[in-house]
Amino acid sequence: MQIKTTTLKNGLRVVLVDTQTFPSLTMLLLVGAGSRFENQKNNGIAHFFEHMAFKGSQKYPTALQIATLLDSIGSEHNAFTSKDHTGYWIKAPTKYFETSLDILSQMILQPLLKEEEIQREKGVIIEEINMYEDQPQYKVLDLFENLLYPNHPLGYDIVGKKQTVSRFTRQTFLEYMKNLYQPSNVVLVVAGGLSQARHLTQNQMSSLNYYLQTIEKKFSSWSDGQKALFLEFKDKQNLAQSLIKTKKTEQAHLVLGFRGLDNRHPERYVQAVLMTILGGGMSSRLFYEVRERRGLCYYIQSSAETFADTGYVFTRAGLTTNIEKIKEAVKVILAEHEKIAAGQLEEKELEKAKEMLKGRLLLSFEDSNNLASFVGRKLMFEEKLVTPDEVIAQINQVDKEAIIRLAKKIFQPKKLNLAVIGPVSKKDLQI
Repeated sequence: MQIKTTTLKNGLRVVLVDTQTFPSLTMLLLVGAGSRFENQKNNGIAHFFEHMAFKGSQKYPTALQIATLLDSIGSEHNAFTSKDHTGYWIKAPTKYFETSLDILSQMILQPLLKEEEIQREKGVIIEEINMYEDQPQYKVLDLFENLLYPNHPLGYDIVGKKQTVSRFTRQTFLEYMKNLYQPSNVVLVVAGGLSQARHLTQNQMSSLNYYLQTIEKKFSSWSDGQKALFLEFKDKQNLAQSLIKTKKTEQAHLVLGFRGLDNRHPERYVQAVLMTILGGGMSSRLFYEVRERRGLCYYIQSSAETFADTGYVFTRAGLTTNIEKIKEAVKVILAEHEKIAAGQLEEKELEKAKEMLKGRLLLSFEDSNNLASFVGRKLMFEEKLVTPDEVIAQINQVDKEAIIRLAKKIFQPKKLNLAVIGPVSKKDLQI
C-alpha cells in the first residue's frame, strides 16, 4: 500500500492511498463541520446542507443531473453528518476519477442552494426526523446525548428540530458555509486501486502525480478563511442521572454509559479494548450474560464515542418491556463494569479482545470506503497520518493493569447515565 500526502497552498489536505488492488476507488471529502458548531437557532443546518449539496450546482444544476451522471458511471455515493464532521463520498471505477472529482468539487464549491429546493427539502428532512422517532433503537442514543450534554451543542440532535429546520433560508446556508467550509478545514482522501487505472501511463500510475495534479486544478481556486470554533464542554456531573421517554414500543431500548476519553487521549486504545471486552462481540461479557444466559434482550453492544474535548462509553440494548427484567438487565450490565474495575479480568479475555479489534480493523480495509474514512478521520482529528500498523502496535501494548486502571477511573457511580425509550416511566426505573 502506497500513501502520498500533501497540503495545497489554500490549506486543503489531500491523501492518496494506493491499495494496488481492484481498479476502483473511494473519494471522500471530510469537512470539520457538524452539529456541535451550531446554536439553538440553526440546529440541523449541518445535516440540511449535506442534503442540499446534491440538489444542484453551477455545472450540474439539478439533483436529477447529478444522480443520473453518478448512476451512469456505476458509482455508489452518499453523505453523512456527525457531531464534529460531515463527509461526502463517491465510490466508482478508477477510470471515472475525473468525473467523480468534478461532481464532488461542484457540489461543495458551487452549490446553487435554490430557495424552491430548500423549501422542498424541508419536507424531506421533517420526514427523516419522523422516521427516527419511529426507530427507538437509534433515537435512544440521541436521548442519551441529550442527557450527557444538556444545553450544549454536543447534546443537539444532528437532524435538528422541526421548528428550526422549518425556518432555514438560503442566507442560513451561506452564513454556515462561510464559517466552516474552508479548505484548511477539509481533508480529501482518494483510496483504492489507483495504480490499476488502465487509461494512465505507467509513470502516472506509479507516481500518483496525475491524481494530485487533477485535484489541484479543481480545488486550488477555493479561497481560505477564518474557521469558526466550537463551544468546549465542561463536565459538571456529580450524580447519576437518567432520562426516560415513555412510549408504546414492543421493546424497551436502553443506553447506559459513563463519561469517557477524548479523541487524542493517550489511553484511547485502552478504552477501545475495555469496551470490546464488555460488549464487543457475541462472546463478550454482556452478550453472554444478558442475552445468552438470561434471554433478556435481542441486541446488546458496547462502544465509545470520542470528540476533541470529551467523550463517552456506552452499552445499548433492546430489552423485554417487563420492568423487573429491565431492572435485572441494568443490574447485570453494571455488575460486569464493576467486576473489571475490581480486577476480575483474565489475560486470555484481554488477548481475545485485542485480536478482535485488530482483525476487524484489517478486514474493514477490504472496502476502500472504510480505508478512506480511517485515514481521513485520523488526519482530521489527530492532525497526522496514522497507519494501520501504528494502531495495531498501540492495541498490542494494552495490558491488564491499564484496563483495570481505566475502568476504575471511568466507571464511577456518580458519572452513570441511563437513557430509555419504551413503555416505562422514571418512577419505574430508579438508578
